[in-house]
Amino acid sequence: MRVCKKIMSVFSLVLTASILFGTAEAAATSSDGNHYTYIYDCWGEDRESPDAYSVTRTITGSDFACGNFVEPKGLYVIGKSMYVVDTGNSRIVQFTYDNDVFTMVREIKEFTNNGAQDSLSKPEDVYVDEAGEMYIADTGNYRIVHLDASGNAIKVITRPEDETVDQTTDFLPQNLVVDKSKRIFAQVQNVNKGFMEFASDGSFTGFVGASKVTYNFLEYLWKMVASKEQREQMTLFVPTEYSNLCLDSEGFIYATIASLEEGKDPLLAQPIRKLNAKGTDILIRNGYEEPAGDLWWTGSGEISGASKFVDIACLDNDVYYALDSTRGRVFAYDFQGNMLYAFGGHGYKAGYFINPCALEDLGDTLVVLDSNLGSITQFTLTEYGAYINEGLSQYKQGDYDASAATWQKVLKMNGNYDQAYIGIGRAYLRQKKYTQAMEYFKLKLDSVNYSKAYKLYRKEWFEDNIKYIIAIIAVLVVFGYGYGFVKKAREEVKKG
Repeated sequence: MRVCKKIMSVFSLVLTASILFGTAEAAATSSDGNHYTYIYDCWGEDRESPDAYSVTRTITGSDFACGNFVEPKGLYVIGKSMYVVDTGNSRIVQFTYDNDVFTMVREIKEFTNNGAQDSLSKPEDVYVDEAGEMYIADTGNYRIVHLDASGNAIKVITRPEDETVDQTTDFLPQNLVVDKSKRIFAQVQNVNKGFMEFASDGSFTGFVGASKVTYNFLEYLWKMVASKEQREQMTLFVPTEYSNLCLDSEGFIYATIASLEEGKDPLLAQPIRKLNAKGTDILIRNGYEEPAGDLWWTGSGEISGASKFVDIACLDNDVYYALDSTRGRVFAYDFQGNMLYAFGGHGYKAGYFINPCALEDLGDTLVVLDSNLGSITQFTLTEYGAYINEGLSQYKQGDYDASAATWQKVLKMNGNYDQAYIGIGRAYLRQKKYTQAMEYFKLKLDSVNYSKAYKLYRKEWFEDNIKYIIAIIAVLVVFGYGYGFVKKAREEVKKG
């Protein structure tokens, strides 16, 4: 009997310990935000999520005849072609991606310029149009080079001799895009007036999308009375520099900002922006929080501070991906500014990075370039991620029934996915099923969309019931007049 009691006691201790350990492990996993793929719920808490992307492969230059990449900084994809800007080797390497196989096509190190041989020096970005013409940020040579498909120079752009351009600093283009009118928009180091715009002939036309200047009012007053020496030691009130840019399917510029002012809330800094032709930020921000990466972070430790975006890529359904260099993560947002998911991290395991610097979409896959490792990681959409993209695409195309059905599939795979509820609610809203839409929006505290649905429901209810409202008002009016007439008649009879 004593032996049985001892066995039961030991069993109870083991069971209790395992429960406590399991609870502690689960708590650590859910609270420290170290899930590979995660989302933020309507309360701003991070929640583990099924993987939207899985690692397909990691490739390096040593896998091909070109040899290792050295501090590559740029990546560009058009169709089935991928271009790697191998900065350390002063070259651009072109690959094709077909039938799930990467094949090296060529490397561009030299080109013909006015009949003479010329070469690249520490390039940092490239843009290739549908005709195969290349626009290269030839940073080490302080210029932008425009080549035809055969590798001959069409034009070379150097620092503009313009009064709005600082002539005392080097012209260091780092990233660029080219629109359908062949206008070049370049992000240039040490330029905080926005992106530099060049016409199709290479002439400088001005700056686009300058950030608004922000300042502390008390610091501004102090600068007014401070001495010259004190003012020189204080922070200058200057606009923020952009870190990268891309074009969406409609020609709008998506831009990122990586250098945030110390102590400033990144949500207020708006590190992701969408610029129209006038340079005005038109990014929709209807999510729970601003599109700004991680909501929670620490100011100390080996990895600290807010998310700092160094690149951005857009899909045709207006989903955009922002690459965070602080923690090596990819953040996905929809056209309303809702965070869809985030994944990645710092490390040497597959799907992790040391210094991610560029990303592009390649068909149904994403490719992320790591400058320190000289490697490219390819991610493929999982079934879960494909459903999310499909639901958004169907909504954008006006197929609201199919969109709602797709979001239901997402909910079966992740019952805590707030955007699935909101996606179903938006589909019902477009179908004029306002009460159903309100129910889904209410579940996830989406006050903006709930207000829209309620306003339309109220209008519809009023239109459907206006005849009854008018009839009731008419009855009340007649009754009021009748009652008054009868009352007056009785008083006259009493007087008579």
